[in-house]
Amino acid sequence: MNKYGGIILIFLLAFTFSIPGSGTAVASPSSALGGFLTEQGPPPPGANDPNCRPDEAHPVPVVLVPGTFETMAQNWAVLSPLLAEKGYCVYSLNYGYSHAGPATGPIEDSAEELKIFIDNVLQLTGAQKVSIVGHSQGGMMPRYYIKFLGGSKKVDNLIGLAPSNHGTTGLVGLSELTSTGSDLTSCAACLQQLAGSEFLKKLNEGNETPGRVSYTVVATRNDQVVVPYTSSFLSGTPNQVANITLQDYYPLNNIEHQGIAYDPDAFTFVMDALAHEGPADPERAVGLIK
Repeated sequence: MNKYGGIILIFLLAFTFSIPGSGTAVASPSSALGGFLTEQGPPPPGANDPNCRPDEAHPVPVVLVPGTFETMAQNWAVLSPLLAEKGYCVYSLNYGYSHAGPATGPIEDSAEELKIFIDNVLQLTGAQKVSIVGHSQGGMMPRYYIKFLGGSKKVDNLIGLAPSNHGTTGLVGLSELTSTGSDLTSCAACLQQLAGSEFLKKLNEGNETPGRVSYTVVATRNDQVVVPYTSSFLSGTPNQVANITLQDYYPLNNIEHQGIAYDPDAFTFVMDALAHEGPADPERAVGLIK
């Protein structure tokens, strides 16, 4: 087990399929007071403070989107407090809850939930845009919001940690994500994330990176869920898209799919993307250029 393995194991053991709220509340005066945040259930440390307001140094709120079978409290227990300590207003949500667990419902419906949540965050903070950091499905699902639900005007950065942008041929890997061994046919989002699904064909048809959004993808060669790991990568111009393989810059890093959401090396690229115009510059991020 590597040095981050103990932390990751604790959070995986703490995982629960039970989350309060359905995420279907609409923007309203009560949302502006932060009531929509409590409906999401327990947040990760540092997130969902209704009194946080973006400042001049950190004008864009950050929305953390968990992956399939994940809750926000578990998925972002490490990154969320780090972002808050750096001065960002951090928000997160639970979504896509079905009898198969969190983030398992149809991805189109989950994107609608994300749209409502972001509208509420913008109303609460007075910001014009948000930046999104997502893990696995959480890095891919926001692309549906951006492409089909008007999100291109409301998102500054989309940063995906091992996102399932083109799906996976590793059905066994998806099975390993469940602690119950449940039938994956009951998980609509799982079937939609299989390579070649109708959902992914629609999502990736034409422009994969629409709008004036900056797209950063951080993948790991050790990914056993998104297979091949390069299926995470997006097409687009270098000034808009950065496709980063973690081991190109940290050769001794053996982190895999679940662990990347807790990995300080991966966070290096997240922080760089958030702090600069455009996507992450990996050489700048690791200090190879000034």
